[in-house]
Amino acid sequence: MPDKNSKDKNGKMKEKLSKEKNKELLSWKETWKYSLRALKLFYRYRPGLLWIHTFYTVYTALTPFVNIFLSARIIEELSGGRDPHRLTLLVLLTLGLAALLSLITSLTRRHFRVEDQYLYWLERTIRADKILNMDYALVDDTKIHEKLDTLEQYSSGAGRSLRRVIWFYDMILSGVVSLFGGFSLSVSLFTSRVPESAGGLTALNNPLFVVLIVGLLIAVTYLAPFFVVKADAVWAKSAGSQNLGNRLFSFYGYLGHRSHKAEDVRLYRQEALCGKYNKDKEGTFHSRGYYAMQTRGPVGIYYAVASVFSVIFTGVIYLFVCSKAWAGAFGLGMVTQYISTTSRLSGKVSSLFQVLGQARNHATFLKLNFDFLDIENTMAQGSRHLERLHDTEYTIEFQDVSFRYPGSEQYVLRHISMKFHAGQKIAVVGQNGSGKTTFIKLLCRLYDPTEGVILLNGVDIREYDYQEYLSIFSVVFQDFCLTNFTLGQNVAAKEEYDRAHVEDCLEKAGFEERLRSLPLGTDTYLSKDLSDEGVDMSGGEKQKIALARTLYKDAPFIILDEPTAALDPIAEAEIYSRFNELVENKTAIYISHRLSSCRFCDNILVFHKGSVVQQGSHDSLVQDSDGKYHELWFAQAQYYTGS
Repeated sequence: MPDKNSKDKNGKMKEKLSKEKNKELLSWKETWKYSLRALKLFYRYRPGLLWIHTFYTVYTALTPFVNIFLSARIIEELSGGRDPHRLTLLVLLTLGLAALLSLITSLTRRHFRVEDQYLYWLERTIRADKILNMDYALVDDTKIHEKLDTLEQYSSGAGRSLRRVIWFYDMILSGVVSLFGGFSLSVSLFTSRVPESAGGLTALNNPLFVVLIVGLLIAVTYLAPFFVVKADAVWAKSAGSQNLGNRLFSFYGYLGHRSHKAEDVRLYRQEALCGKYNKDKEGTFHSRGYYAMQTRGPVGIYYAVASVFSVIFTGVIYLFVCSKAWAGAFGLGMVTQYISTTSRLSGKVSSLFQVLGQARNHATFLKLNFDFLDIENTMAQGSRHLERLHDTEYTIEFQDVSFRYPGSEQYVLRHISMKFHAGQKIAVVGQNGSGKTTFIKLLCRLYDPTEGVILLNGVDIREYDYQEYLSIFSVVFQDFCLTNFTLGQNVAAKEEYDRAHVEDCLEKAGFEERLRSLPLGTDTYLSKDLSDEGVDMSGGEKQKIALARTLYKDAPFIILDEPTAALDPIAEAEIYSRFNELVENKTAIYISHRLSSCRFCDNILVFHKGSVVQQGSHDSLVQDSDGKYHELWFAQAQYYTGS
């Protein structure tokens, strides 16, 4: 028996699904608007994709009718005149066209499949381009992450992806083309007359009878996809619960596969949590879950009814065609043509109705995609060109800068005023949460100040071209990013690079000995994901690679935001002292919790609760017994001196 918590959980799920069902579908006008916009978007990124899809879809929709037409002629001749010359001509024509069509099919199918497989990555590229061009403040916003995560879940879990529009396009185009092809081969079915000698069967010539049959066929053809669309609407409205189920499965179902979690899983026997989830029969996709109930209930009925109408159509068309053939309206060959054509035509028209309904169900998810893609940047991009000067000719000044994160009323930084002179070595210290990293983000213009202004050579940094301003900074953040590509590509941050310069930077960052041990040198991949000869680096080695990257960029400002946390104190001190020599005339800013590593700096900024409470040299600050720096210094010193 399910426990009370399980019942409560299912009750909440049903309540959520009930609310989702009340959401109205988008209008047909909106459906076409978003669908056409999606097609234009794909065309802009990859024009060849739509061209090959259009050609292949039209071609594959028409070729069956060619075979039907020629096969009917051969059967007609065999059951009628049996003219050897005509039969030979028809057979050779059929074989020749079959060979030609098969060749064209093979050539186009390859390109079609390549483009079709590329669709997944194309959609991810579209989304990635949007993220890369977003203001950092937006990318850092949890609400944006929630939107993105929802889109990813809809795409991978529920199949409600942007790229599904291409499938709709193929199916609609195929249906329309088949409609014309099928109509051209089946219209004579209704116009051919039963001879007067057929007696009562001459009623088949009555226009009202023909209208009745056509109306019945259209009704049956429409009703089958109608119920399929109804079933699809149920899945569309419950896509949110699919996301939840997929998230749970992707975590619990693969927990044991994740190497970075292996230690905790084994030490704490966390597989027990997975077992509880996997045995929960009330879960989204489980035997007593929502989808099982729907499949046994309305959705199953919808599909069953749709199948019944499909069988009814087949029965009606067979009865009508065979009756007219029995009455002498046409021969055996035309029976083959009419049965094959109308069956195919009905299937395509039925699919057309079905796809149109599914496209409307899907339009809501297209709108979610475009709501994300339409998010506007608010940060001024600037237009003033930043002339690349000598490293000693840059000066940055903070003038009464305060900052609070979007959506928050609490200030992270308050009234920061200071000036960085070129070539200075500056340390930024303070307790966690004192505003150090936020200060760096403002300096790099990942955020703009809430109040106050930051000047570069006397000009508001918001006036400079955004990308040009970013180019003067080389930063190693706390959570720096290395890719699985080669060592050299990671240092250079590009595919093609100066190998000698990369090796020099690695040597200066203290990676020389490790580099010599790598058989492939800078061509070594930084994991085994892309190459069996890849190497997994330790935390300290990764930090040295990140440091080498700052040197390779050769920017006038170098910022190290606690990049040596994985190094021991001696190695960290060596790195910092070496960097102090390497940066030469560049302006360098260091953030570190280990105050001993910052003794060589010209100026030390002490942050506390969002303000700069002290600044000066190490010697002057440590002598101020009432100052925050003195407190921090001796709090650390006791662990080394034992006092």
